[in-house]
Amino acid sequence: MLNSTIRRPRLVRRRRLWCIAMAVALLAPVSLVVRAQTVTPIPGTQPAQPVVLPSILLPRTPRPMPPQRPWVPGDRAENVAAMTVEFEALCDRVLAAARVPGLAAALVKDGKVISVRGIGVADTGTRAPVGVDTVFRMASLSKAFAATTVGLLVERGQLGWNDPVRDFVPSFELKDTFGNDRLTLRDVLSHRTGLPANSLDRVVEAGVGYPELVRQLRTVTGDCAVGSCYAYQNVAFSASGDLIYAATGDFYSEWAERLMFSPLGMRTASFGLDALERSPDWARPHIRRGTGFVAIAPKPTYYRLAPAAGVNASARDMSAWLLAQLGHRPDVLSRGVLDVIQSPQVQSPYERFGSAWRRQRIADAWYGLGWRVVDYQGHRLVWHAGAVQGFRAVIAMLPDHDFGMVLMWNAESPVPTGLMPTLMDRYLGLPVVNWLQLDEVERRNLRAAPRFKSRSVVRPRRR
Repeated sequence: MLNSTIRRPRLVRRRRLWCIAMAVALLAPVSLVVRAQTVTPIPGTQPAQPVVLPSILLPRTPRPMPPQRPWVPGDRAENVAAMTVEFEALCDRVLAAARVPGLAAALVKDGKVISVRGIGVADTGTRAPVGVDTVFRMASLSKAFAATTVGLLVERGQLGWNDPVRDFVPSFELKDTFGNDRLTLRDVLSHRTGLPANSLDRVVEAGVGYPELVRQLRTVTGDCAVGSCYAYQNVAFSASGDLIYAATGDFYSEWAERLMFSPLGMRTASFGLDALERSPDWARPHIRRGTGFVAIAPKPTYYRLAPAAGVNASARDMSAWLLAQLGHRPDVLSRGVLDVIQSPQVQSPYERFGSAWRRQRIADAWYGLGWRVVDYQGHRLVWHAGAVQGFRAVIAMLPDHDFGMVLMWNAESPVPTGLMPTLMDRYLGLPVVNWLQLDEVERRNLRAAPRFKSRSVVRPRRR
């Protein structure tokens, strides 16, 4: 009895130690390793502080797409033509596989529009088709319009990139009282306000007006000092419109029309919900319902933040915008303005994570002024995505290759987003990866398809 009473605690301890050792062995491969991201300051900007970032395990590599015929990247016309044909066919397949109502796209290369088209329907109720002049909401693609407008006003001497916000808008306050006097227009447009990411977005979605949103900013506790780190904003970003009005006496939307929409020939581009609904041809937003999408009324919420998410435009409009951003309209957008807004301002390390293509293609990520700037496998990619209820959009450029694309669709589906990295890989001649996973999307659709019972056959009674 004595021996058994002594051995039992020892046995229990041994079992506990064995369990702990096994747990450590199993958890070791998935433990997070913290590392500091070194940030190189940009001349003329405030240096950012090191960002502590957990390294995240990468998922398995997506299944490669079926082999395509060889194509040599470059500027040869036959290569670009073949790529364009393949891209348009892929858009058709994405529309069908994802069951998205409508999609519009444009490609530009060497100062020319090589493809612009609309496919699908603008409204699942009326079945009105999507065309090149069908207007979509641009959501956060609007931020580049705001930054470009500011750049043009800076060029005219009416604003300065490093102008303090409080000098023009004394009512704009942050909880960081020391940072209030340091916050500049450049900080606002590059998301260096020090606020947590997406501050007050939920309040925006609750329908609160812009003046009250600005007042509530003073209650938000910051994550870092003003100018020292990146965190994406909508409400704070829209303070750029207040500065424009304070400095010039005209609204931001008026300057955008005067300096960009009109001279670029963007005839259907506009701001706000009323302008969208007055358009003779506009895409209705759609939300998922069962295995498909149904049209809903567009929400006005983010339209209240015009610089952040207020622009409406068509594929034809956006092809003109791409050409201007690639430097082919120096009479409207000078090289000096483009170089500033498309240059890195603050490192945005978390943009390297998320979707599979970001994890595997982006080596370094920054935010410029209204644009994301990333190292895409050794190539500078300037891009942005946008999303509001019922609408999605993505725009991307390879400035050093004079190549760009834009996509817009009227449904809450992430599937078409994969068209962008697929096209960039195709153009750059990178290894083919199945970013779209359309086979899996189609299989899910089949599994989700409603099953109908066959009608029973009524047999006559035997007498």
